[in-house]
Amino acid sequence: MGKAGLLAILILFAKVIVGIAIVVLTLYAGRHYGFTLYRLSLRRPRDTNELVGFLTPRISVLVPMHNEEGVAADVLHALVECDYDHDQLEVLAINDRSTDRTGQIIDAFAAEYPIIKPIHRTSGAGGKGAALIDATKQANGEILLLFDADYFPGRAMLKMLVSPFCDPEIGAVMGRVIPHNSGSSLLSALLGLERAAGYQISQQARFNLGLTPQFGGTVGGVRATALKAVGGWNSDSLTEDTDLTFRLAASGWKIGYVNRAECYEEAPESWPVRKRQIVRWAMGHTECLHRLGGEVWSSRFMSRFEKLDAIFVLGCYWTAPILVMGWLASLVLLFSPQAHQVPIFAVALSLVGYQLFGSQATFFEMGAAALLDGKSRPADLVPLNLVNFFASTGAICEALFRYYSGRIFGSPGPGWHKTKRYRENGIHNGNGNGNGHGNGGRQLYIQGANGLYSCRLEERQQ
Repeated sequence: MGKAGLLAILILFAKVIVGIAIVVLTLYAGRHYGFTLYRLSLRRPRDTNELVGFLTPRISVLVPMHNEEGVAADVLHALVECDYDHDQLEVLAINDRSTDRTGQIIDAFAAEYPIIKPIHRTSGAGGKGAALIDATKQANGEILLLFDADYFPGRAMLKMLVSPFCDPEIGAVMGRVIPHNSGSSLLSALLGLERAAGYQISQQARFNLGLTPQFGGTVGGVRATALKAVGGWNSDSLTEDTDLTFRLAASGWKIGYVNRAECYEEAPESWPVRKRQIVRWAMGHTECLHRLGGEVWSSRFMSRFEKLDAIFVLGCYWTAPILVMGWLASLVLLFSPQAHQVPIFAVALSLVGYQLFGSQATFFEMGAAALLDGKSRPADLVPLNLVNFFASTGAICEALFRYYSGRIFGSPGPGWHKTKRYRENGIHNGNGNGNGHGNGGRQLYIQGANGLYSCRLEERQQ
């Protein structure tokens, strides 16, 4: 086969890649636009807060902690100050093989507050999933609520998250995550916009449309009987929350979402920390796609629309390599004179046009979320998310390359990594006796009339 034949094959291959990229990425862009326009059209988002206080089952709050001495006091202090009936509440603080003072802080709180039950793991498998398995065996609640150690729930949070369980079909519930450190770096500010779009737009729209909001493994809860019915936590999954979400959905359980249940987290402030987070998410999601995709699609409990959206969620990280391959293929067509003699060149140009359309879809979603939140200043940063987009695309492509090469050659995955913490309020601003729950835990946040806490950013930045 001569050069002309090889070039013809290359051009044909480039045409196929460009076609696939246009179709797949346009479908995802259309989905972003659809959810955003639908969310903006809602006069009254679906909500269960009217039921707050009517349902107070016994609940167990699980807080996994691995070397969290800098933030452990804040979350424990917030939980003991919650307005949930303490006779119906237990807080399982899990010291997961920590080598710092996390265990001491937990024990100090447990000695003062009977609702806190310490669990000290000194051996066994690592990772959040393994810690949750051990804690679940000791939990007595009908509902299991989860918070990561760097989160700060308001006083009304537990009631808000429990209220949707009035519906017996609800197997899990998710609240809204908001970074409290969005003013600390450009990256954390951009991630604040990304979180707002994901929760205020996507999660709320999917909940109202009867689709499957994603349980995020923190700021949420799961019905104990539902968890048991689908086999419990999967400690082998890098994204045990995604894994549980779609096992529940495929088995007929519904996932609830409470947009007003706002909980504050620490977003990554540096790119290396963010990259490790993305790699874990991308590999975990993709593993769930391969393992659960067939189960979801064949479920007799989900509508075709629900199944299709679930596949979109599970396969979302595949858009990055598809986009990169589309870029490369369009360059092949652009610099191949032979390709200019056929209409495919117009298709290559349409891919360039799609880039504007696709970028605008996600930017439109972020801008709409900022509008709904009544925040105009963060919306000014929307164009800068292009930087985050390109960086994330590279990290996702690297993650999927590692994932598929691992499947082929049997190499291990990245393992579980705890996201770096930046706040050290609990240990340095405590009351001096080593338990860290003095006034320091109160000063970082103020409580509003709605029972929710918000971060005092002026103190955070001093």
